[in-house]
Amino acid sequence: MNRKIQIIGVPEHFNLPWHLAMDEGAFQQRGINLEWSDVPEGTGKMVELLNSGKSDLAILLTEGFVRAVSEGLQAVIAQEYIASPLLWGVHVHAQSPYTTQAELAYKKAAISRYGSGSHLMAFVHGKNMAWPEDALQFEVINTLEGAVEALTDQRADYFMWEKFTTQPLVDQGVFRRVGVCPTPWPCFVIVARADFARDEPGLLSDLLETINGYTAEFKQIPSIDRTLANHYKQTLADIREWLSLTRWSQSQLKTETLVSVIDTLNELNLLKNKVPAQHMLWNPKVL
Repeated sequence: MNRKIQIIGVPEHFNLPWHLAMDEGAFQQRGINLEWSDVPEGTGKMVELLNSGKSDLAILLTEGFVRAVSEGLQAVIAQEYIASPLLWGVHVHAQSPYTTQAELAYKKAAISRYGSGSHLMAFVHGKNMAWPEDALQFEVINTLEGAVEALTDQRADYFMWEKFTTQPLVDQGVFRRVGVCPTPWPCFVIVARADFARDEPGLLSDLLETINGYTAEFKQIPSIDRTLANHYKQTLADIREWLSLTRWSQSQLKTETLVSVIDTLNELNLLKNKVPAQHMLWNPKVL
């Protein structure tokens, strides 16, 4: 296999199995020339890269993928990746006067991009809080570093991001967490551009089989907690808690689960078009 396969994902602990598999040559053994690129800006930026043909595959937030397909992204879910929810921490600056989530109604949320998880989950959070639709305002900050600057400069009032990723900033006294908002669905999916899935079904199946072998055994790797803590600059206690809460998947996302995501986002007026769930799920038997 000569063609280089491009895959993108956030530089976070969820994706370590991919790096371990690549470091050990697991994909090359299957004739897969896989190249990983980190995208710290998150799902919104990754959708842009998929749309432009600069990547074949991406590890996307489920809600971000559904929103992108409603706006024309030609891609499918190859497989569920993380079966457990993502825990979105609701953060304010450490010196902020706000101490509860309720005080954040009509305040400005920092988001990495429109259509990103931080944008879409702000609506889910607002719904949970029973806020009116006009209670949400946004400041685009691109990255986690941008969020630190925006909250410090008071250009934004709060920021939602994966709680374990932001924990070092909480420990350092940069952010203060005032709440947690779990996704009501499995959080990450492996997404393939539609043309790649159509033209390379055997290659995609081999790739999934390879990564599934790593994710199935990931928690049993000796000292994986220490490896994760060192690599992602987390405390051992936090990593162990995160590992206990996180479940990797080795199967396709259930249709009824995807329908629930679509219906929720549609109710929040976040979808341009309501694309049927079966059109979003890759089925190698139907090409």
